[in-house]
Amino acid sequence: MRFESRCAGDNRSLSREPAVAIFKLFWQLPCILILMGVVDRKQELFENIVRLRRVGRELRGNADVSAVRRALESELGETVSRRLAARVLGVSHTALDRWIKAGDLPLVYSAQGRVEVPVPALLDLYESVEADRADGDRRYALAPTMVRQRNAALSLDLRRFRRDTERSGHDRASARSLAYHRAIARRLRKPMVEDARHVLFRWRAQGRIDERYGERWEQLLNQPLPEIRSALVDESQEYDDLRQNSPFAGLLSEPERRRIVQEVI
Repeated sequence: MRFESRCAGDNRSLSREPAVAIFKLFWQLPCILILMGVVDRKQELFENIVRLRRVGRELRGNADVSAVRRALESELGETVSRRLAARVLGVSHTALDRWIKAGDLPLVYSAQGRVEVPVPALLDLYESVEADRADGDRRYALAPTMVRQRNAALSLDLRRFRRDTERSGHDRASARSLAYHRAIARRLRKPMVEDARHVLFRWRAQGRIDERYGERWEQLLNQPLPEIRSALVDESQEYDDLRQNSPFAGLLSEPERRRIVQEVI
């Protein structure tokens, strides 16, 4: 009250409205600073996860690296806000939203019910954008990656999956999973195997995969690349079941995933 009465003098003094606004600003300042600290911490976590991801690809199957990375991922969470995603990518929130609305970057509901960007998709996008910047392409940070993703979606060969248009729900899921893993198999490289290995490590630690499938995937990921490629597209019941519990989920871009869902029906 003393604050308000002091500011409610003649016309040379502050009016009541600005005074209240200033009071609220100072009242909320600790919360604002805390929030800024949280955002900075989340960005730090994300950047350290990127570093550990690179190290993990060099140190194949290193359980210590995976354990530290999993601890950081647990603190960061499985999704981040669009604003934080834009910040780590070094682009405006508006620019990122344009690509999201165009269907080039996925959004999912967080545990708190917010619509956010999944961390795995952001990791892939971040690495691709940083590689483009290292090559000197800095003006339109996201465009080169998004164009490559769209071209990859257009190049998917889905002809064999269009022939059967009367699939049951289960058969449709199996066909989409096979189409997805055929695309993975065609471009499979060692870094992708290491990414899948880390996902499997995290799932098993969290109890998110049946141990039978976990053990089978571990055996498979230790095989040479040709054997892994063959297994990903094997149409037997054993491998169909494995694909339904696949650590390679999330490795295709959003345009590719969307095209598979839309055309394999």
